[in-house]
Amino acid sequence: MTVALTAGGATAVVAQGSSPPAAAVAPVGAQVSRGTVVSVEHLRTLTARQAAAELAGDEDGGPWDTGAVRYGLDTFRIVYRTVDPHGRPTTASGLLALPRNGERRLRAVSFTHGTELFKGDVASVSTEVWDQAPALTYASAGFAAVLPDYLGLGLGPGPQPWMDVPSETTAALDMLRASRTVAARQGREIRRGVLATGFSQGASAALGLARALQEGADGWFRLRAVAPVSGAYAFRDAEIPALLAGRTEPKASVIYTALALVSFNRLHHLYDTPAEVFRAPYDRTVEDLLDGTHTGQEVVAGTPDSLGALLTARGRAMLAHPTGAMAAALRTTDGVCSDWVPRAPVRLYYADGDEQAVNANTAHCHAALRAHGVEAPPVDLGTPDYGGSRHLGSQQAGTAAVVRWFRTL
Repeated sequence: MTVALTAGGATAVVAQGSSPPAAAVAPVGAQVSRGTVVSVEHLRTLTARQAAAELAGDEDGGPWDTGAVRYGLDTFRIVYRTVDPHGRPTTASGLLALPRNGERRLRAVSFTHGTELFKGDVASVSTEVWDQAPALTYASAGFAAVLPDYLGLGLGPGPQPWMDVPSETTAALDMLRASRTVAARQGREIRRGVLATGFSQGASAALGLARALQEGADGWFRLRAVAPVSGAYAFRDAEIPALLAGRTEPKASVIYTALALVSFNRLHHLYDTPAEVFRAPYDRTVEDLLDGTHTGQEVVAGTPDSLGALLTARGRAMLAHPTGAMAAALRTTDGVCSDWVPRAPVRLYYADGDEQAVNANTAHCHAALRAHGVEAPPVDLGTPDYGGSRHLGSQQAGTAAVVRWFRTL
């Protein structure tokens, strides 16, 4: 049984299962060649009928749309060289799915996923339909589907730097580079124009990647279009106020509030000791609980049911009235809509009445882009349902809508 928890414009789909394989980490030197392949493993070959059956057979949240399925596909787990948030060499992993359509030159879709608490709940190591569905959808439609796990998830070492757009961007860009190499080994070429999309946490990551591609961060890849789904683009001004006011799902609010403080502290030093922001007994357990080695069930069991039981007065004030390092971190997170002017087509997908990524996020992003003269029409996905969640349903409905749009470009 899958447990889904979302807040802060991010989604965690956590399921019981075995631990991920041991990380395949190779030594790296100071002059790391970003995007270099460390290892690659062919995982599966599916016919079009098998891909459609898998998408239609999701027992956790309901069937995925199979209208775009045309081809069979192969999936590959890639471990590649990249850099951590401080620019130091490290490795990360991801999934590449290639269509079996006879085409040598393929368009790439980069899909960046929503928040996962457990290292094993990402596409390169998980067998859950939720984690695999975007890869199956885009590849069976004829695209090269490129899914980075981010830092610290899958086979990547260390904890994940959650909602850190700069490192999500480098991980996604370097996964594109590694995928180009692996595709070439299969006699395929990934074309220059990248179609970027992502869900929830990954919606911001998709915009970060789009900005980097437009600014020429890579000598080969260029931005073709970007279509984020249900993101937390206004983390400071929309999502955090919703979390603190109880307008999002309560348990998810607790977990993602804890994630924000713990993850931002690792990078930006918000507090000296957990007791400054977390109440006992959680001050002694929450940082270890959110290190990526604990399943979603363990995180649910190990956290309280309300923010009042989790946060000290200082912890709540740090979120409600961010200053200093917290304010700077949030400016970076929220800059995905306000700090650049896209020159490629943009669509912002959202679900009406999303109980976790509040709709004000999309409204803020739309207004910021429009202020720059960018037409980025919000696309209402309606009220989709996945296991009782409109937010999760927005990934399911959004994937179907985005693949249809991408096929027209």
